Amino acid sequence: MALKHLTSSVFVFRRFTDGWRTGLIRHPRLHKMMIPGGHVEPEESSAEAALREVAEETGLAVTLVSPPAAPVPDGYRGRRVALPWWIAEYQVKPDNHLDVAHVHVDHLYVAVADGTPPPGVSLPEAAHQFGWYAAGDLPGLDMFEDARLLARLLLTGLAGGADGADAAATAALVAGLRGTSDGL
Repeated sequence: MALKHLTSSVFVFRRFTDGWRTGLIRHPRLHKMMIPGGHVEPEESSAEAALREVAEETGLAVTLVSPPAAPVPDGYRGRRVALPWWIAEYQVKPDNHLDVAHVHVDHLYVAVADGTPPPGVSLPEAAHQFGWYAAGDLPGLDMFEDARLLARLLLTGLAGGADGADAAATAALVAGLRGTSDGL
């Protein structure tokens, strides 16, 4: 039986004068362009880990964008935690958290960066090489295909278009990205 570790990763987007771009780090061990992310610590939720990992790896403060979700009925008292857009399992080689092959149960979030940290918050310097990339840049980057596919669809939606058989999926993703979000 494979050991499973919770991880959180974030598709970070920012609007520039020439359009939307996604933020990617250069992973120091895998030598690939990746979305920011990492292991969920025991004292945090996957959403808290997502925000922490983006700040640590990029130096950015971001706002998580809520995916379409079922409403919570009035009177429900549990503390709401920001939902990921997707949860996926990836088989991984030994890493700095576990010296044997294991599975990352990755909570994939979508976030928007406005380029400025919240008042009174000092962010760390980026721990990894980081850059902003347009949809047209993605085919030439050395990155995992799943991340390239999702980033491309999200960027296509943000640009106001939809293509191919993915139009319904893109429309659902864009609805969350274009709406106002309180992070939950």
